[in-house]
This record gives sequence, C-alpha cells and structure tokens, in this order.
Amino acid sequence: MAHAPTGTAGDVVDELTRDHHEALETLARVTDGTLPMPERRNTVDTVIGEVVRHSVAEEMYVYPVMRDQFDDGGEIVDHDADEHAQLERVMKELEKTDPGDSRFDTLVSRMIDALRHHAQEEENEQFPRLRAHVDPETLQKMRDQVDTAKKIAPTRPHPDAPNSEVFHKLAGPGVGMIDRMRDRLAGSLGS
Repeated sequence: MAHAPTGTAGDVVDELTRDHHEALETLARVTDGTLPMPERRNTVDTVIGEVVRHSVAEEMYVYPVMRDQFDDGGEIVDHDADEHAQLERVMKELEKTDPGDSRFDTLVSRMIDALRHHAQEEENEQFPRLRAHVDPETLQKMRDQVDTAKKIAPTRPHPDAPNSEVFHKLAGPGVGMIDRMRDRLAGSLGS
C-alpha cells in the first residue's frame, strides 16, 4: 500500500493508516517494560483519546462512504462498528485500571490485539477498495472532514453510546467538549 511521505498530508487512507501505526507503536512501548509507572498511565490515556477520536471520525465520514460505495458496505460498516464497540469496552476498563494492577498489562494486550486486527482489515481490505471506488479529490476532502471531526470528537470511550454517524454529528461535539473539560481537570489535578 502506498503511503504519503512523512511530513505530507496525504489522503484519508494515509491519515487513518498513520493513526493505526502510531497507536500500535506507542502501545508497544507500554508493554515492553521500559516506561515508568506514571508514563504508562499517561501514554495509555493518550492513545485511548486518539483511538476514540479516530473511531468517531471514521464513523462520521468514512463509513458512510463505504456503505454507499461498496456492494457489501452495510455489512462491512456494521462489522467495523461492532469492533469499535468491543475496543471501547476494553479501553473503558483500561481507563479504570491502575497501571500497577496485573490486569493493566492484560488489558493493554487486549487493546493491541483488537486494534491490530481492526487495522489489518481496514488497511488490507477496505482502504484499497476505498481508493478503487472513490476519486482522489474526494479522498482528500474526507481527510479534511476526518481532521475536523477529530478536533471536536470525544476523547474518552463511551461504550454505551451508539457508534453511528448521526449520533456523532448531533451529540459528539457536546460529549467531546465535556471529555476535554474532564481531561483538563484531570491534568490540573495531576491524575
């Protein structure tokens, strides 16, 4: 798969692929045992926020195009949304688990496995199909939409919320604002 060179924007496929790789590479640093305990918590929380924003942006702007452009788009999108929901449940549990707890590493490994599986399906099957079915100008526009969505998306997992374009466009900005306020408050309290 062709990727945009480092330092260039690329299209939506390039951006989402970079997101996958960055999240997985960062989580690998958590599991290799070299990060001090406080950094493990902060690193995982940062990745969780990025994965949530990535997922919401996909659901808002990529999945509707896949649903419309692929003959089996509805099935693919439903499958991907289910995977997002499973990943959110793992992330929510991970948020509540202290890095010193033995379950923390197990949950990080579960997150890595779920994210790797999801990323491989998208990168090997769905993204090439997007490039085959959608013109480059639209793929660039989708990247801009995804970038905008990430700025207002929630930063914490909400496993009981619907994983749908309509929900994210109507309620997502409000939920995202509350999450960012919670993030700032947690940062100012040092937790």
